Amino acid sequence: MGSGQVTSSAPSGSFEHQGRHVTVAGLGVSGIPAAKALHARGALVTVVNDGDDARARDQAAELEALGITVRLGDGATLPEGTELIVTAPGWQPDKPLFVAAGEAGVPVWGDVELAWRLRGPDAAPWLAVTGTNGKTTTVQMLASILKAAGLRTAAVGNIGVSLLDAVLGEERYDVLAVELSSYQLHWAPSLRAHSAAVLNLAPDHLDWHGSMEAYARDKGRIYEGNRVACVYNVADRATEDLVREADVEEGCRAVGFTLGTPGPSQLGVVDDILVDRAFVENRQKNAQELAQVSDVNPPAPHNIANALAAAALARAFGVPATAVRDGLRAFRPDAHRIAHVADVDGVAYVDDSKATNTHAAEASLAAYEPIVWIAGGLAKGATFDELVAKSAKRLRGAVLIGADRALIREALARHAPEVPVVDLDRTDTGAMLQAVTEAKRLARPGDTVLLAPACASMDMFTNYNQRGDAFAAAVRELGA
Repeated sequence: MGSGQVTSSAPSGSFEHQGRHVTVAGLGVSGIPAAKALHARGALVTVVNDGDDARARDQAAELEALGITVRLGDGATLPEGTELIVTAPGWQPDKPLFVAAGEAGVPVWGDVELAWRLRGPDAAPWLAVTGTNGKTTTVQMLASILKAAGLRTAAVGNIGVSLLDAVLGEERYDVLAVELSSYQLHWAPSLRAHSAAVLNLAPDHLDWHGSMEAYARDKGRIYEGNRVACVYNVADRATEDLVREADVEEGCRAVGFTLGTPGPSQLGVVDDILVDRAFVENRQKNAQELAQVSDVNPPAPHNIANALAAAALARAFGVPATAVRDGLRAFRPDAHRIAHVADVDGVAYVDDSKATNTHAAEASLAAYEPIVWIAGGLAKGATFDELVAKSAKRLRGAVLIGADRALIREALARHAPEVPVVDLDRTDTGAMLQAVTEAKRLARPGDTVLLAPACASMDMFTNYNQRGDAFAAAVRELGA
């Protein structure tokens, strides 16, 4: 971990906006607030957007009424005179617009970078979280803990609440719990969090980043300039390596979290108790009880890890142990995240439709035994051999759905040939009911039927929420 002194960007005044020609790349949840904020501060804003559909035209009309120029159907050409680009996080770095910007020496920021630059002189510090899986849950847990400590806070960033709205709105915060994606971090060069955590690293979005190394490098940006703590996953060496490579402020510490017994400067679990050996006096000998494992909802292993990461960030901010306990008890996870739907004839039915990649599915499968696994969808280039090999002993059976189910079927044949498999070759609205019915046939009392698809949902559903809703509806129909 580097020890060079890092100076945070000066709030507000570090961005001179009056009369500056700024191009905003992309309409949508980040582009529209960015365009409005820049325009309100006197920038000459042009919005470019690849699409030119009815929704984009409605959004363009709203901005044009304010005096903002919008170019639809052309997100590739750099508008003349552009001095800065502010991009939506999903736009890939190799797009022609950014290539042209690089050749012209025009900087590119994301909405997170813009929010960081525009925050006021008394801005709330950021406690930031990234990782391949678990970001949203951890940030929500963190916000719950901070609120239990009596702090004014909000869960913001990639979680759905715009950072621009948070930093420019009228409400004053003591601290922000910030979820950041690898996309957002790529475009946020001057972000300097109070403390930050990387929960885990597994191959994801490699088509966007180009390589696992580039993906990890962007995740690691979250540690740059941290003031108090860089929180890492003891079980995931790659996260600790990112801490070692980070250039942080003098005195910033590396703090690990583990599902095992913690060492000094770590948080962990002892006899079903979450304990802190990082933010205590004489951490070589002492530990502070934070909460019971039963206070974590649900108490699946990967969710306990999320709780420990959230607790570490809260403790880095000076939150008392009682607030960690109270915040975890008050937390309720979002839908479709290892959510217990119902028990039918002695079989538990669990919806983890949010497990859209193999890393998330592996964590979900590790929480139950024995399992009838409902899986499949769009693989996004993923392979399933490692996932199946690790989970084979837990499987009672598998029901496969979706466009790329053959990839999972072949992995099951190689690594779990004794596991019965039902392959459903249908994508109509009744497919999920048949999948649940087949899973019921395979299950025995005491088993768990688990929807943990390890794949994206868009081949059959609008999103993972609709997929989870279909599963829950099928379970309810089965129970009726």
